[in-house]
Amino acid sequence: MASLRQSTLITLEMIKWEHSIFALPFALTGAMLAAGGLPTLPVLGWIIVCMVSARSAAMAFNRLVDARLDADNPRTAMRAIPAGALTTTFVAGFVLVCSGIFFFASAMLNRLTLELAPVALAVVLLYSYMKRVTRWSHLVLGLALGIAPSAAWIAVRGTFDPRIIVLTAIVVLWVGGFDVLYACQDFEHDRRVGLNSVPQAFGLEGAFWIARVMHLGMIALLVWLDRLFSLGLMGAVGTILVAALLAYEHSIISPRDLRRMNAAFFLLNGIISVVFFVCVAADILIRH
Repeated sequence: MASLRQSTLITLEMIKWEHSIFALPFALTGAMLAAGGLPTLPVLGWIIVCMVSARSAAMAFNRLVDARLDADNPRTAMRAIPAGALTTTFVAGFVLVCSGIFFFASAMLNRLTLELAPVALAVVLLYSYMKRVTRWSHLVLGLALGIAPSAAWIAVRGTFDPRIIVLTAIVVLWVGGFDVLYACQDFEHDRRVGLNSVPQAFGLEGAFWIARVMHLGMIALLVWLDRLFSLGLMGAVGTILVAALLAYEHSIISPRDLRRMNAAFFLLNGIISVVFFVCVAADILIRH
């Protein structure tokens, strides 16, 4: 039992489960937009269970699929599987358990959520193979997180509204942009082993410009989202703050200096998602 507990803790550390904060606020935003306020506590609880379990399954699956690649990359060679701290059998079992929890939580919401659950899980799992086939895997990662607000809308209403696709597109561009930047750290490795990425295809300078375009597109879509859902002052404040934080993120790293990449990737993006949610949630609650 002690070994099971230790392996589980190592797995949770490996998948950085606390980084669910990146996507969870956008899912909660989708839920609040759908409900026109706060969803019921049971619905909110099952949405959170769906989010955390799906992300946990996807991250563990990614580490499983990429174990050999991680072992060959000095930056990732000490991850749990290549370092021998976890067996592939245990991690595969963890993926299956998390997937089972995801399907159970989906069933507790509504029929459409359950029917679409296999599609959602396929998207988040299949991302792990994308670097092998396309340089635009960053956008697939964005989609894996971006389906969260649309899924949350369906979880609340049991139907789909095309307007929520704009929030999904916002997350796709946001995640795609910062993942392009993060991938710059593996520029030499990706070229050496033949993995696809935007930095590998366009170089570091080109990658930074592509990330900037993605994030500018995200800001434009945020303005559109405010109009689509008739958000007021707090919605506008959220858009301005997100734009300012993204500008700061781009200012502290450059193609010639990636030393502050972890601060830009983990800290600032976590703040961005929380700030956006707080502002939109406040706007919705004030108006209702």
